[in-house]
Amino acid sequence: MTLFDVYPLNNISIKKAKGSYVWDENGVQYLDMYGGHAVISIGHTHSHWVKRIEDQLEKIAFYSNSIIIPIQQELAAKLGKLSGKESYQLFLCNSGAEANENALKLASFYNGRKKIIAFHKAFHGRTSLAVAATDNKAIVAPVNETENVIFLPFNEEAALKECFAKYGHEISSVIIEGIQGVGGINIANDSFLQLIRQQCDTYGAVYIADSVQCGYGRSGQFFSHDHAGVNADIYTMAKGMGNGFPVAGILIAPQIQAKHGMLGTTFGGNQLACAAALAVLEVMEEEQLMKAAEENGKYLISRLQSIESLQNVRGRGLMIGFDVPEELKGLKKKLLFDFKIFTGEAKPNVIRLLPSLAVSRKQIDDFLSSLEEAISEIKAEISMVKA
Repeated sequence: MTLFDVYPLNNISIKKAKGSYVWDENGVQYLDMYGGHAVISIGHTHSHWVKRIEDQLEKIAFYSNSIIIPIQQELAAKLGKLSGKESYQLFLCNSGAEANENALKLASFYNGRKKIIAFHKAFHGRTSLAVAATDNKAIVAPVNETENVIFLPFNEEAALKECFAKYGHEISSVIIEGIQGVGGINIANDSFLQLIRQQCDTYGAVYIADSVQCGYGRSGQFFSHDHAGVNADIYTMAKGMGNGFPVAGILIAPQIQAKHGMLGTTFGGNQLACAAALAVLEVMEEEQLMKAAEENGKYLISRLQSIESLQNVRGRGLMIGFDVPEELKGLKKKLLFDFKIFTGEAKPNVIRLLPSLAVSRKQIDDFLSSLEEAISEIKAEISMVKA
């Protein structure tokens, strides 16, 4: 049997990881400035995270949601405290796509409507409704197509007002990433998120804050939407929630009431997943990682902005992107293969940085030094060709 070939793969096999470093099968060390798509929030194989999972594994790894699972309530209490959303309700699931799928479904249950507002360059997942609200036709199968999703320009207030004026009482929800990840690190303006809140209140729609990638402290606030000073009705979470262990969830405002059978999951909120998620929150609190993300993010953005060859450096906290000019289009590969640094990308020309919230200032400086050297080498190679 072969693997279903859906990913373009780098010829690297990682065998060990610790903190912000990973090692391949030959013992070569790499600096991880991408965290496996923003998943590594507290650092690879953090000792407390490992211990929490091991201790839970010795007791019980899984039993279904047909019984009381006290560690779920423990997680809900801790999550409410750190996020500042103590009045919200928690539904646990397994992935970001599943979180967004359930959020969109729940919104429709709540107000009985069908239409969804999403935005250009949005990415919300690959399951049926989540992918329908994703602005990438290449990954939307015919069975996923629906006329219920309206795509609007990101950050354009006039278009949002016009859409609500036309369809207001048909709109079930607005789903938006506080910072678009796959779309290229595009930050939602505070005023735009405030307008979404106002329009949802006026027309009875549900504001869904997709925080799968931009949440969990990465922006310096628990949710990147918090920068706008408004509360969403539903927050979706995954990625950094388990530091690599598959766990996700949605936070649901108190006015949205549950009914038995409305949502469901077999593996969601299992004992082992909750232990991993609790460990993440405990480390975030103990090591003050949200503050670290804010401070180190400002430092990294400032330093990147001083590198003349880079264009449009933007981000919040440790969710950062910059445009690469055409002459430097090989920069990401050069960083990986010549300087042993993992970064991310967004087509056609964006490099994305999503390191662990625990990345050190020295590691950031090492990255910056390597980045400048890589740029110099590419420019020297171009000069030699022209000569």
